Amino acid sequence: MNREDFPILNKNKELIYFDNSATTFKPQSVISSIEEYYTTYTANAHRGDYDNSVEVDQKYEGVRDKVKEYISADDRKEIIFTKGTTDSLNMIVFGYMKYYLKDGDEVLLSKSEHASNILPWMNLANIVGIKIKFIDLDEDLTLTKENIEKQITKNTKVISIAHITNVVGDIRDLNMIGKICKDNNLMFIVDAAQSVAHTKIDVKKFNIDFLGFSAHKMFGPTGVGVLYGKYDLLNKLIPTQYGGGMNSFFESTGEVEYKELPERLEAGTPNIAGVIGLGAAIDYINKIGIDNIHKHEVELKRYAIEKLKDIPDLKIYNINQESGIVVFNIEKIFSQDLAVYLNHYKICVRSGNHCAKILKDEIKTTNTCRASFSIYNTKKEIDVLVDVLKNHKNIYDIIL
Repeated sequence: MNREDFPILNKNKELIYFDNSATTFKPQSVISSIEEYYTTYTANAHRGDYDNSVEVDQKYEGVRDKVKEYISADDRKEIIFTKGTTDSLNMIVFGYMKYYLKDGDEVLLSKSEHASNILPWMNLANIVGIKIKFIDLDEDLTLTKENIEKQITKNTKVISIAHITNVVGDIRDLNMIGKICKDNNLMFIVDAAQSVAHTKIDVKKFNIDFLGFSAHKMFGPTGVGVLYGKYDLLNKLIPTQYGGGMNSFFESTGEVEYKELPERLEAGTPNIAGVIGLGAAIDYINKIGIDNIHKHEVELKRYAIEKLKDIPDLKIYNINQESGIVVFNIEKIFSQDLAVYLNHYKICVRSGNHCAKILKDEIKTTNTCRASFSIYNTKKEIDVLVDVLKNHKNIYDIIL
């Protein structure tokens, strides 16, 4: 599906890339949009009164409108360009929550969250004295309404979770969680890094207060992402960076006036090429249809599960999850050794803890192999993976 759109696959026809949860390949349309900026109309954004600069502003700000429509936000001013999901979540925690939460307030997370949605909260706990509580996961490692509600107390103020987790790949019911937050007057924060290219997000329908995602996991460039926030909340977020472009004036007396949203939260020269590439990636996803992308990935996941289940000593940790991620191990083989073995056959998977280091408490193992699918993957590639894994008895003859 759409393999011809990706130059890296045309140049590396033997390559089987199953590490799409880490980053996706880039279609030619995204690459061309970035190349065009650097070769045709390069200028800084929001700085010049000449044609190139005006064109940059139009394209850069045009992407803000595309993102607004893509996640169904109310106002283009609710879209802030960042370095990525990690940057966005840190801005939320240290630009807003640091001043909103107080000693004893509770934040609900899960043990399957990415480090970017745990470490900032842990750091804030040391600064402010908040309490982090982890919502129990069911036997399929998913969040249930019952388990969420039983953790809520009078001190609970925030639920912060991934829409789709990057290891288990479970898809959280944002509509259900958003209603729980609304009914209990809780703030709802969503890490959409793994979901933004796979399933529709409606920030208004789901009552999301803050949301972050990265371009590079949705066929866009690295080093750029988005912070969404409801306008009234985002307007209270204290900048975590100060510099050019975000102020109206400042004087030697110390008098400073900052700009309104979104400029106030975008200090310095932005990643202009990256933002333009993000816009092209959104165009690409919209052209294919996000529902078609999800359908293809789920079909691959189900096919892979049926094939992998026949391999002796292979354990799958997330059979019942409806996303394009398969997490597995082979008994008595270290996951990194297995990944190196697969690489010998040009198969790329991720091994390790996948930045979810405390998930080991739930799955009872520290490291796993993860195969994550995208639109350019095929059943034929999965067949190759299965055949290689079936022959794993010779693994140490290959890698040593």
